[in-house]
Amino acid sequence: KELRQRFMAPPVSGLRELRRRRRELRTRMELLIMETQAEMCRALADLDPGASFAVDSWERKEGGGGISCVLQDGEVFEKAGVNVSVVSGFLSEEAARQMRSRGKSLKGKDGKLPFCAMGVSSVIHPKNPHVPTMHFNYRYFEIEEADGTKQWWFGGGTDLTPTYLNEEDAIHFHKTLKEACDKHDLKLYPKYKKWCDDYFYIKHRGERRGIGGIFFDDVDSPSKEEVFQFVKSCAKAVVPCYIPIVKKHCHDSFTPEEKLWQQLRRGRYVEFNLVYDRGTKFGLLTPGSRIESILMSLPLTARWEYMHNPPESSKEAEILEVLRNPKDWVH
Repeated sequence: KELRQRFMAPPVSGLRELRRRRRELRTRMELLIMETQAEMCRALADLDPGASFAVDSWERKEGGGGISCVLQDGEVFEKAGVNVSVVSGFLSEEAARQMRSRGKSLKGKDGKLPFCAMGVSSVIHPKNPHVPTMHFNYRYFEIEEADGTKQWWFGGGTDLTPTYLNEEDAIHFHKTLKEACDKHDLKLYPKYKKWCDDYFYIKHRGERRGIGGIFFDDVDSPSKEEVFQFVKSCAKAVVPCYIPIVKKHCHDSFTPEEKLWQQLRRGRYVEFNLVYDRGTKFGLLTPGSRIESILMSLPLTARWEYMHNPPESSKEAEILEVLRNPKDWVH
């Protein structure tokens, strides 16, 4: 009863199954992503009391399912989604090929690779152009090879995409993530901050999607327990790194010109997600995946103008400079 009250919906694996394998790490990971979903949804709902989350539990016939929580057309948030998925089955050949291209040595039996994947993923698009868009994702992956051995790894990250640059907000966001990383190893934040800047790069535009944060993938050392504890610290940092920024700016006044710039920046967000994002590609390549949940990351509205260039020395040009040349926000 307590677990049901804590979460947005009953867990995908079912309470009986989670209780049966309660000591296994994948059970603890499923509980963590459920808790993270509920914490973020409740924090967002508190800021937008006139709106509510649609909670949508779904099943995947190939194995597993998910819980999608989406708020649309609120006063503060135009669209905010926080999704959990716990899926299993056999890797598609396209997904296996994508993993092998990253250096994974995958040996299936009769061409089949059983897998289990779970994660929490969120994208938040506020109405006010002075409130940044935020994305986070934390996931666990496990593959069983032909000889019965299991490969496992964690991935994830949290990043911020402002329409206009506010240095105080950028410093708060990065410092909060750095503190979460520093609990485990002082080398992690600079390593994963650079990885984030490199990953969220829109090559055809020559700019980053936002001002970064942290990003990592294929992490399988020093031990499963230590990486899980690190991921847990990162997931717990999501609310404190973002919610204070929303509270600070959600009632700021803005002009039609500033709203237009937000729409153009959202266009860049869409370009990255559809052209480059590995999670989107994996979802689209996985049989039985739920397209509505995968494309939850896209905003309700966006805009593309031909050859749009902001005036030099403008606030719009200021954010572009940071997107083209990432900054160190915490030193």
